[in-house]
Amino acid sequence: MLPIRVGLIDKTGTVNPQELTTVAAALNLQVNRDFGPIWGVSATVSALVGTNDAPPGVWPIFIVSNLPPTEGGVHLTKHHQPYALVEAGPSWSLSGSHECLEMLADPSGSRLYASNAIAVEGGNIIDVPGKFEYLIEVCDPSENDPFSYLIDGVVVSDFYTPHFFDPKASTGVRYSFTGALTRPRQVLKGGYISWLNSETDTLQQLQYFTTTPVIKDLGPAASGKSLRESVDALTRPLKLSGFIASPLVTQRRDAIARAASSRSRYYESVKRTGNSRD
Repeated sequence: MLPIRVGLIDKTGTVNPQELTTVAAALNLQVNRDFGPIWGVSATVSALVGTNDAPPGVWPIFIVSNLPPTEGGVHLTKHHQPYALVEAGPSWSLSGSHECLEMLADPSGSRLYASNAIAVEGGNIIDVPGKFEYLIEVCDPSENDPFSYLIDGVVVSDFYTPHFFDPKASTGVRYSFTGALTRPRQVLKGGYISWLNSETDTLQQLQYFTTTPVIKDLGPAASGKSLRESVDALTRPLKLSGFIASPLVTQRRDAIARAASSRSRYYESVKRTGNSRD
């Protein structure tokens, strides 16, 4: 399998090169350790520092200053090659992770998978007779900040596994990487899920943006755009780049930084003395 190459490119001139490199390393680890084995994807993620260009063969994730709500997410070039746009902000790594994983899971932006139809009854999401063709957007149902996790102090997105589309829930099955999703077709607060309703030939979406989930009819897919681009243009999800780190995340980051500093001092002492305590 030929590996996919993903590159983080800062268009704003405000992201510190060290931060860009650190986030790229975390995403690279997430893709190879967490995501790739589950979804059968082989890819690398690297930081492209000091350039506004995308080298041939690289799927770019551009960090930009301002992003209108309808222009975020993964897009296709005129040659149908994927790229993503992420808005700079305190938690841009969460948004970058989100778009990276969704681009790798579905480069075309139109991959569908048929599974049980759903409805909202009494504020709960339930299965109903019939089938929907769900758009493969692996991070959307649990995209909110509380369901993210840390890799070397970098906040990255949770994502669902292929079991998310199982007909029924089973014990001992992982529905998302962190375990935040506990059953098929579950959507957590702040998340959403989209599908093509074959009976009406329209895009529909279950949104959990307020106190209870609701289902909205988005209408037909836009001509000349991928299904994901059509959905993103009609959706107002959370601004993932704008989260301020929670106290728990800050504590974890500080602990990782202290551990890294301690290890660095130890290796410096080994370098000077040539002795090891091991």
